[in-house]
Amino acid sequence: MTKISFIEGAILPIDKPLNWTSFDVVKKIRYEIINHFNIKKIKVGHAGTLDPLATGLIILCTGEKTKTINELIIDSKYYEGEIRLGATTPSFDLETVIDQNYLIPDLDKEILKNIEEKFTGEISQLPPLFSAKRIKGKRAYEYARNNEHIELKPNLISIYELQLKILNKNTLGFSCHCSKGTYMRSLARDIGSSLNSGGHLISLRRIKSGKFKIEMAKSIEEWIDIIKAS
Repeated sequence: MTKISFIEGAILPIDKPLNWTSFDVVKKIRYEIINHFNIKKIKVGHAGTLDPLATGLIILCTGEKTKTINELIIDSKYYEGEIRLGATTPSFDLETVIDQNYLIPDLDKEILKNIEEKFTGEISQLPPLFSAKRIKGKRAYEYARNNEHIELKPNLISIYELQLKILNKNTLGFSCHCSKGTYMRSLARDIGSSLNSGGHLISLRRIKSGKFKIEMAKSIEEWIDIIKAS
């Protein structure tokens, strides 16, 4: 294996586990590098947030490679996941409990094809209240968790490819290739709304970001072993 220069600068594709925040991953890897190499500090950052309830590819940069983060963030992303129809939650995923139930729509291939076409291309998307988007110096989720009302503005995003499939009567599977800034939770909500029902995200996995694929990623534990062996 090629020697990795963690201190000078490295790009680490990591398979983020469930219930870890992106910052948790950054903090853990930073701690391991500082501890192993006996240094006081090192720059570590990530090239694109992944929600705690999502798994999959997150790109970490260390040292001088943190200067490439802005280049990596703009890369398009690929996701796979599942949408539960017939109900909504305030966070558009399983972080919060169901706040409203709806009739479950009858689905067929033609209906799904129409939805795929509707949500492919350049679209205006309203971010979730429970998101890391910064509003007046605070994260949107901080306002949401304190029950503070804020107005979020829609973002113009691009969905290059969307494929839907029926998993059961109230669950859709999907794969999506999209631009940076696209919220899969908002997509789940909007798909549910377009079906005259409700919808929320129940699973999400990032499988590609730019040139990086999930097959290239290692677990946090694997990266820690590599750091300790350096």
